[in-house]
Amino acid sequence: MPWTVGRVRISKFVELETVGGTRFILPQATPEAIRALSWLTPDFATGEGKLKMVIQTLVLETPTRRIVVDTGLGNDKQGRSVPMWNNRTTPFLQTLSAAGFPPESIDMVICTHLHVDHVGWNTRLVDGQWVPTFAKARYVFGRTEYQHWRDHSEAADETATFADSVQPIVAAGRADLVASDAAICDEITLIPTPGHSPGHVSLHIRSDGAEALLTGDVAHHPCQMAHLDWSSTVDSDPAQGIATRQALFSRFADTATLVIGGHFDAGYIKRDGTAFRFEAVRGGGSA
Repeated sequence: MPWTVGRVRISKFVELETVGGTRFILPQATPEAIRALSWLTPDFATGEGKLKMVIQTLVLETPTRRIVVDTGLGNDKQGRSVPMWNNRTTPFLQTLSAAGFPPESIDMVICTHLHVDHVGWNTRLVDGQWVPTFAKARYVFGRTEYQHWRDHSEAADETATFADSVQPIVAAGRADLVASDAAICDEITLIPTPGHSPGHVSLHIRSDGAEALLTGDVAHHPCQMAHLDWSSTVDSDPAQGIATRQALFSRFADTATLVIGGHFDAGYIKRDGTAFRFEAVRGGGSA
């Protein structure tokens, strides 16, 4: 069921669900440490202390636009360091279409950052060529983020990801490179949230007095709200990431702002001593 934030509707489409180990492992998140955070169960962890995570795409419907936020893994991709992320053949686009969002109906794509699991469906393979999946959409990339990966894609999977899921968008003339605090439309503004990647951004939605925050990968899992110093093994600047989490969670804690992560479901941030906890919201609704 979609979430309603003023006149903005948010629908989620889960491409992959995992329980336990993921590439984005948080070394400190041992089963014992997770079980100690009782509020994580059952929405974000199992009773055994295993993390629940997803790779998901969000679709925003504003009064004037249809916007896809982050595009997951994609099909037919190769050169990924996680074996099961290669050569995927999923009905993701059919699922979108069946829900009323055929690719040609999308006006805009926003990538919070350009990591492999957030850009995959930017493109699809047609006659051996990577072409924009959402052919009528403008693709919004943070300028800082794009320039970093253009100039510093050194690992094999980073090179492959940029080549098949980012550069074809630029070559097709569909990319808009924007400032990390850009106003995207009347309802959506970007917030600079570096740390996980150099130009990472989050989305702040405001409509008719209601608010939502799409955090991207500021935190891969809500356990990082309780332990701000727990960093993903793929954070580009862990110290900056910690500072970003502290600032962002402080800003939105104890407010009516609906928060949705890049890899976890919706809820509200609550202060808890010197840190925070996450109160899950089930079943969709209004913010």
